[in-house]
Amino acid sequence: MTNRTFTALDRLMEQLDQALHTVFGPAPNPGRASPAAGKADAELSAAERELAGRLMRINHTGEICAQALYQGQAATARLPEVRGKMEQAAQEENDHLAWTEERIRELGGHTSYLNPLWYTGSFAIGALAGIIGDKWSLGFVAETERQVVRHLEGHLQRLPVEDNKSRAILEQMHDDEGRHATVAIESGGAELPEPIRQAMRCSSKIMTHTAYWI
Repeated sequence: MTNRTFTALDRLMEQLDQALHTVFGPAPNPGRASPAAGKADAELSAAERELAGRLMRINHTGEICAQALYQGQAATARLPEVRGKMEQAAQEENDHLAWTEERIRELGGHTSYLNPLWYTGSFAIGALAGIIGDKWSLGFVAETERQVVRHLEGHLQRLPVEDNKSRAILEQMHDDEGRHATVAIESGGAELPEPIRQAMRCSSKIMTHTAYWI
């Protein structure tokens, strides 16, 4: 059997398949057990369950965006080692995607109806970052993950105190995202200019506000 050389069309179809599975398919099988496994589900009031469900929906949408960003960057990264880091990061984010979706269902909520829109936009941004250059692509990853860490810290403060299952998930995500940021910088990522960081924060606010309600 000879090794097949993949064409640009092959790679495009692979990216389309990944997109459909990420947005419309069932949650991927996580490589790690959920941090919520084995923890008792607290008796939450209806209002507390709704709040926790909405917060977890925001985090699930964030993971949809992360998948798209990493997949877009992997599609256009110039150096094989950078492409490999993007693909590995996307695989690790699968755990977060599965954990948050499971917890949303347990809380009686639903994932965001706008996930296809957010995936498309995030993939385009990731692909553009990869085209601009690998050091900027890695810098974009680092800044994205830093903002996610701050975002998770805010959610940990807002969660109902008794919701140990959701809290365990977000705490593990917080640790993972911080590590992703560190790896991106250590791999040669450049610090992004302040106007770009501000634009990213603005985009994040729009996503979080809409995902909270829709």
